[in-house]
Amino acid sequence: MDLAPLKILFLDVGGVLLTNGWGHESRQKAAEEFGFDYLEMDVLHDFMFNTYEIGRITLDEYLDTVVFNQPRDFTREDFKAFMFAQSLELPEMLQWLIAWKNENRNIRIISINNEGRELNEYRIKKYKLHRCFDAFISSCEVGMRKPDPGIFRLAMGVAQARPEQCVYFDDRVMLVEAARKLGINAIQHQGFESTKAVLEKLKNQPINLHEFNDRSYV
Repeated sequence: MDLAPLKILFLDVGGVLLTNGWGHESRQKAAEEFGFDYLEMDVLHDFMFNTYEIGRITLDEYLDTVVFNQPRDFTREDFKAFMFAQSLELPEMLQWLIAWKNENRNIRIISINNEGRELNEYRIKKYKLHRCFDAFISSCEVGMRKPDPGIFRLAMGVAQARPEQCVYFDDRVMLVEAARKLGINAIQHQGFESTKAVLEKLKNQPINLHEFNDRSYV
C-alpha cells in the first residue's frame, strides 16, 4: 500500500514545541548560576538521567546523586525552580499547531517524548499541552525511552494505527531514523516554516511513502 491518509501525527515536545527540559545548555547555565563544577555534575548526570526519564527514580532522587551529593550553599527548592524555568515555548509552533488541530479534528496528535515525571507534568500544565495533544506517550510513564523501538510500537498501539498512517516529527536525526525503521513516515523538524509546510500539504492529500522516506527530508 503506497498511499495512506494521515491518521496520526506523532510529535516530540523538546526541540519542536518547547525548549529541551534539561539539556546540556541548561545544565551549563546551572553550573554558572549556582557555582559548581559542570563536568563533575555532567558525569553523574549521564549515569542517572536515563533512569530518571524512564520513571525509576524521582527528581529528588536524581538531584541527591547529581547535585546534592555534597553540601551546597543553595537550596533544593531554588535549584528545582531554576530547572523548571528552563522550559520555554519555541517561537510560533505551539500556537499554530493548536489552531491546525482545531481545523483538522479527524487527525489525532500524540506526543512521544523522553521526559522525567516532574518535568513532564510541569511542562504539560504550564503550556497547556492538552490543547494540542490527544495523548502523551512519555518515557516516565511507559518505562521506555527513545530510540527504543518499543515506545514507537506502543504509541501505534495506543493510536490503533498502521505505520503508513502515521507521521512523526523529531528534531534529532537519530530518533527520526529509529521511527523510520518501523515504517513510520518520520521527518526531522528543522524549524517552524518547514514543518508547517509539510503539515499543510498533508491535510489535503494522502501520504506518499516514497516522498517521505526521501533523505532530503532529513
